[in-house]
Amino acid sequence: AAPQPLEMMQRRQKQRLARGLEPIHGRLDLHGKTQAQAHTELLRFLRRGQTRGARFVLVITGKGAGAEQDCSERGVLKRQVPLWLGQPEFSTYVAGFEEAHARHGGAGALYVRLRRPRPAERI
Repeated sequence: AAPQPLEMMQRRQKQRLARGLEPIHGRLDLHGKTQAQAHTELLRFLRRGQTRGARFVLVITGKGAGAEQDCSERGVLKRQVPLWLGQPEFSTYVAGFEEAHARHGGAGALYVRLRRPRPAERI
Protein backbone atom coordinates (compact mmCIF):
# COMPACT_ATOMS: atom_id res chain seq x y z
CA ALA A 1 0.00 0.00 0.00
CA ALA A 2 1.18 3.52 -0.78
CA PRO A 3 2.17 5.66 2.19
CA GLN A 4 -0.49 8.05 3.40
CA PRO A 5 0.31 11.76 3.05
CA LEU A 6 1.36 13.66 6.15
CA GLU A 7 -1.32 15.85 7.68
CA MET A 8 -0.96 19.24 9.32
CA MET A 9 -1.60 19.13 13.03
CA GLN A 10 -4.93 20.66 13.98
CA ARG A 11 -4.58 24.04 15.66
CA ARG A 12 -6.47 22.83 18.71
CA GLN A 13 -4.16 19.81 19.11
CA LYS A 14 -1.10 22.04 18.99
CA GLN A 15 -2.62 24.41 21.57
CA ARG A 16 -3.44 21.50 23.89
CA LEU A 17 0.14 20.19 23.59
CA ALA A 18 1.57 23.64 24.29
CA ARG A 19 -0.61 24.07 27.40
CA GLY A 20 0.17 20.61 28.73
CA LEU A 21 -3.43 19.41 28.28
CA GLU A 22 -2.42 16.78 25.73
CA PRO A 23 0.35 14.47 26.94
CA ILE A 24 3.66 14.17 25.15
CA HIS A 25 4.47 10.47 25.35
CA GLY A 26 8.18 10.68 24.71
CA ARG A 27 11.08 13.02 24.00
CA LEU A 28 14.14 12.47 21.86
CA ASP A 29 17.02 14.95 22.06
CA LEU A 30 19.24 14.81 18.98
CA HIS A 31 21.69 17.55 20.11
CA GLY A 32 25.27 16.63 19.31
CA LYS A 33 24.41 13.62 17.14
CA THR A 34 25.79 13.05 13.65
CA GLN A 35 23.24 12.78 10.85
CA ALA A 36 23.70 9.01 10.72
CA GLN A 37 23.25 8.62 14.49
CA ALA A 38 20.25 10.95 14.51
CA HIS A 39 18.56 9.13 11.62
CA THR A 40 18.97 5.72 13.27
CA GLU A 41 17.86 6.94 16.71
CA LEU A 42 14.86 8.80 15.29
CA LEU A 43 13.58 5.78 13.39
CA ARG A 44 14.05 3.52 16.43
CA PHE A 45 12.36 6.08 18.74
CA LEU A 46 9.31 6.47 16.48
CA ARG A 47 8.96 2.70 16.00
CA ARG A 48 9.14 2.13 19.77
CA GLY A 49 6.70 4.98 20.44
CA GLN A 50 4.14 3.59 18.02
CA THR A 51 4.50 0.10 19.50
CA ARG A 52 3.83 1.52 22.97
CA GLY A 53 0.72 3.37 21.76
CA ALA A 54 2.17 6.89 21.95
CA ARG A 55 0.15 9.51 20.11
CA PHE A 56 2.44 12.57 20.33
CA VAL A 57 6.20 12.75 20.84
CA LEU A 58 8.67 15.63 20.94
CA VAL A 59 11.82 15.54 18.81
CA ILE A 60 14.45 18.12 19.78
CA THR A 61 16.82 19.02 16.96
CA GLY A 62 18.27 22.22 18.38
CA LYS A 63 18.44 25.44 16.43
CA GLY A 64 21.93 24.85 15.11
CA ALA A 65 23.60 27.96 16.50
CA GLY A 66 26.99 26.37 17.20
CA ALA A 67 29.58 29.13 17.64
CA GLU A 68 32.51 27.35 15.99
CA GLN A 69 30.58 26.09 12.99
CA ASP A 70 30.54 27.63 9.56
CA CYS A 71 27.13 29.22 8.83
CA SER A 72 26.45 26.71 6.05
CA GLU A 73 26.82 23.86 8.57
CA ARG A 74 24.48 25.26 11.22
CA GLY A 75 21.16 23.63 11.82
CA VAL A 76 21.83 20.47 9.80
CA LEU A 77 19.46 18.33 11.91
CA LYS A 78 16.90 21.14 12.10
CA ARG A 79 16.75 21.00 8.28
CA GLN A 80 17.13 17.23 7.84
CA VAL A 81 14.68 15.84 10.41
CA PRO A 82 11.55 17.28 8.69
CA LEU A 83 12.79 15.84 5.38
CA TRP A 84 13.34 12.43 6.98
CA LEU A 85 9.87 12.45 8.56
CA GLY A 86 8.38 12.75 5.07
CA GLN A 87 10.32 9.79 3.64
CA PRO A 88 8.66 6.42 2.94
CA GLU A 89 10.66 4.58 5.64
CA PHE A 90 9.10 6.88 8.26
CA SER A 91 5.56 6.93 6.81
CA THR A 92 4.53 3.79 8.70
CA TYR A 93 5.05 5.69 11.96
CA VAL A 94 4.47 9.40 11.27
CA ALA A 95 1.02 10.90 10.67
CA GLY A 96 2.21 14.51 10.81
CA PHE A 97 4.52 16.98 12.51
CA GLU A 98 4.80 20.64 13.32
CA GLU A 99 7.18 23.07 14.99
CA ALA A 100 6.81 22.94 18.77
CA HIS A 101 5.56 25.75 20.99
CA ALA A 102 8.28 27.93 22.57
CA ARG A 103 7.88 26.20 25.96
CA HIS A 104 8.84 22.89 24.29
CA GLY A 105 11.74 24.23 22.24
CA GLY A 106 10.08 26.31 19.52
CA ALA A 107 12.05 26.32 16.28
CA GLY A 108 14.48 23.77 17.72
CA ALA A 109 11.87 21.06 18.28
CA LEU A 110 9.00 19.28 16.55
CA TYR A 111 5.76 17.76 17.75
CA VAL A 112 5.36 14.46 15.89
CA ARG A 113 1.97 12.77 15.70
CA LEU A 114 2.33 9.01 15.39
CA ARG A 115 0.06 6.75 13.38
CA ARG A 116 -1.84 4.10 15.23
CA PRO A 117 -0.25 0.70 14.64
CA ARG A 118 -1.96 -1.43 12.04
CA PRO A 119 -3.50 -4.61 13.37
CA ALA A 120 -1.43 -7.65 12.40
CA GLU A 121 -2.54 -8.99 9.06
CA ARG A 122 -4.19 -12.37 9.18
CA ILE A 123 -2.61 -15.24 7.32
